[in-house]
Amino acid sequence: MITMIDYGIGNLRSVQKALEHAGATVRLSADPVAIRGAEKLVLPGVGAFGAGMAALQTRGLTEPILEAAGRGTPLLGICLGMQLLFDESEERGRYDGLGLLPGRVVRFADKELKVPHIGWNQIEHDGTHPLLQGAASGTHTYFVHSYYCRPARAEDVIARTVYGEPFAAIAGHANVVGIQFHPEKSQQVGLRILHNFVEWGLEKGC
Repeated sequence: MITMIDYGIGNLRSVQKALEHAGATVRLSADPVAIRGAEKLVLPGVGAFGAGMAALQTRGLTEPILEAAGRGTPLLGICLGMQLLFDESEERGRYDGLGLLPGRVVRFADKELKVPHIGWNQIEHDGTHPLLQGAASGTHTYFVHSYYCRPARAEDVIARTVYGEPFAAIAGHANVVGIQFHPEKSQQVGLRILHNFVEWGLEKGC
């Protein structure tokens, strides 16, 4: 059972359908009690960082998410959901995030780049993380974003993509992982990653 956090922001239905296709039973919930006690959590999202954090706080969901993650519950953030896992963002000001992963969310610095970054790009990884089993390094995934995560710890970068500069396409530590691209739009490789999350547990390195 995967609990998808419903905080009023994000492409919930498409992510839900992709997870179900990958073998999960999915429930949408904005209930702090359900989130606190979830078996696994997915935090999706699109839009601005500040609005995302405000939506979580208004619904009283930040503490339940932190408690669940602190207890070892597998937590997957997708797109904006990944960014919210970090300490802070510079998007339209400065906003505090959940602080589950040390680092900042920053804008692409190269003024020659088209921003937002939209389209297919390769991810590179060493194949050791459980979420990437069966997803070959060099495969293409689908991105839509103007800001990216800059982890404070190099070891938290699980997969990289180059768009003007290298950035973390996937980052995480222990049971908390974020994906910047949209797995639900990334065809078979995206479904494979979601399937790996469905199967992922403490015994597999979480």
